[in-house]
Amino acid sequence: MHIKTVGIVGCGLMGSGIAQTAAEGGFTTIVREPTQELMGKGLDRIRSFLAKGVDKGKMSPARRDEVWARIKGTTDLSDLADCDLVIEAIVEERDAKKALFAEVDRVCKPEAILATNTSSFRVAEIAAATKRPALVGGLHYFFPAVINKLLEVIRTNETGPEVVEALLNFGRMTGKLPILVLDSPGFAINRFFIAWYNESIRLLDEGVANIATIDAAACEAFGVSMGPYTLINVSGVPLAYHAAASLTESLGDFYTPATHLRELFESGKLWDLSGEVDPARKQAVADRLLAVVCGVAARLVEEGVATAEDVDRGATIGLRWAKGPFAIMNDRGVKRALASMKPMEDRHPGFIPDLLKRQAASGKPWTLRGVRLSVDGAIAYITMSRPEALNALNSKVLHELKDALAQVRANRAVRVVIVSGEGNAFISGADIKEMQALAAKPAAIRAFTDFGHGVLRDIETLPQPVIAAINGFALGGGLELALACDIRIASSDARLGFPEVGLGILPGLGGTQRTSRLAGRGVASELVFTGDLIGAEEAARMGLLNRVVAPAQLMETARHLADRIASRAPVAVAKAKGAILATQQLPLDKGLVFEVDCACEVMRTPDRIEGMQAFIERRKPVFTGKEPRPAGATKRRAKR
Repeated sequence: MHIKTVGIVGCGLMGSGIAQTAAEGGFTTIVREPTQELMGKGLDRIRSFLAKGVDKGKMSPARRDEVWARIKGTTDLSDLADCDLVIEAIVEERDAKKALFAEVDRVCKPEAILATNTSSFRVAEIAAATKRPALVGGLHYFFPAVINKLLEVIRTNETGPEVVEALLNFGRMTGKLPILVLDSPGFAINRFFIAWYNESIRLLDEGVANIATIDAAACEAFGVSMGPYTLINVSGVPLAYHAAASLTESLGDFYTPATHLRELFESGKLWDLSGEVDPARKQAVADRLLAVVCGVAARLVEEGVATAEDVDRGATIGLRWAKGPFAIMNDRGVKRALASMKPMEDRHPGFIPDLLKRQAASGKPWTLRGVRLSVDGAIAYITMSRPEALNALNSKVLHELKDALAQVRANRAVRVVIVSGEGNAFISGADIKEMQALAAKPAAIRAFTDFGHGVLRDIETLPQPVIAAINGFALGGGLELALACDIRIASSDARLGFPEVGLGILPGLGGTQRTSRLAGRGVASELVFTGDLIGAEEAARMGLLNRVVAPAQLMETARHLADRIASRAPVAVAKAKGAILATQQLPLDKGLVFEVDCACEVMRTPDRIEGMQAFIERRKPVFTGKEPRPAGATKRRAKR
């Protein structure tokens, strides 16, 4: 499903930000407000934000003009008729949203995807107002939408898989880091964020500490610059109150707005942040807030709302916390985290989820993976999934990658592998913090490097062809990993290079060797000696890339190529890969002998018989990938 034109209904604080990110992502964007006055204010807001980007040096005047040219304002809903995606960002009122969706459903073309930016209501309830529930999903942006990278993509029980994939890709194209979430009250992040600030106000209700102490303790415990009270003053008391009240309707009394929050909402005032911090009470505050957040986070993972990795990602990217709930539990110890929740369990029976109890009983920390492996038919997808760190390589990631490769090697059903990076980078290089920690330990540095070489050799020697789908940055170890792959496809906005010499080091995972073999000594020397970054088109001209495609077409192009390879005889492809790889290790005469050996071996495979017979019969072959028969097997059968 291709998205080219996007409609945004509502151009307030959120809608204008969503519109700008869509236009910055290259989409033609039509923004609708019911009156010219509201439309004018919304467009002025976008224009002002673009101007600030230029003033701060974050955007060139030419880029500003390019983005602005993609945005059109209208008061006529029918102007959204040809949009491929329409995002609703109006006032947070259930009936208003349902009425709008019914109207948009009537106006828009049948294949258009509809999405709501609701933070409070079930997406399925809003989708029920349409005749296309399979084409409806949620896109929950976080304030400010122009700056905050997090995007929750919500799927209902009826949302089609192709719609989910289209929404995830749209998020990535607009510079967001999307996480997939089930259609559940509060979705993922608000579920524990609302519990966090509501519990902080309950602490005030109970006289545990004053506002200044609670804010200070929360800042220290979660590594944030604003505590819950300061944050509510900035984002708005009504928003905080209504969000808690909404979750109370669907999740029960645990989310009932704290007394002081309700009273403040009714008064129309803000929190008084004055007062002295009482150091003696800070630990009690921190323990209570940590217990609440971690318990709620474990509950929503138990319910399948989101993965632990995505919950932590939402906390660090969307809320700007230093660490997510599961990383916090790992640091404190899962058993200790469980014990700290006992007072909450006493107040709210059933608060502690069984998943957390089982994890504590295991004595192990939560598994938080930085590498994801999934298999779809004959294609395996290995995704580097540390977008908050631009997918930087560290020891943990390399071990996970090695494990994923071993699983692929053992899976005979997999015929092709696609390696990609989540977020705005393929792989930005090695984790500098870990490198610094290892720098004083020569043996540790050598062990890390040797292990990294082994992992990249695993990629290179994998029987299945490996395609690198390069988005964003492929730097240092990231480019070295890509060069170990058989085929490299990059998006036009990719940036590649070896910046190591600027850090006083050099490429140590094969960069000096594979670059020379692929593109020649001159290219390798220039890239390594200067540390300069180059664009995808230049990298392709140098011979480092097979092709360059538009960002929106990257994964589709990789999948299409993988499908073509997967349709060929797998043993023949594997042997051909081995022969091609041998050219880097053998002189020509020996390489030719190796090729003949491979060709003769392939002639004994059932796939050769099937392939040639299918050609004669003018049909599509059905390859099984069975290994060659032992030499002489045919003659022995004939004698018998």
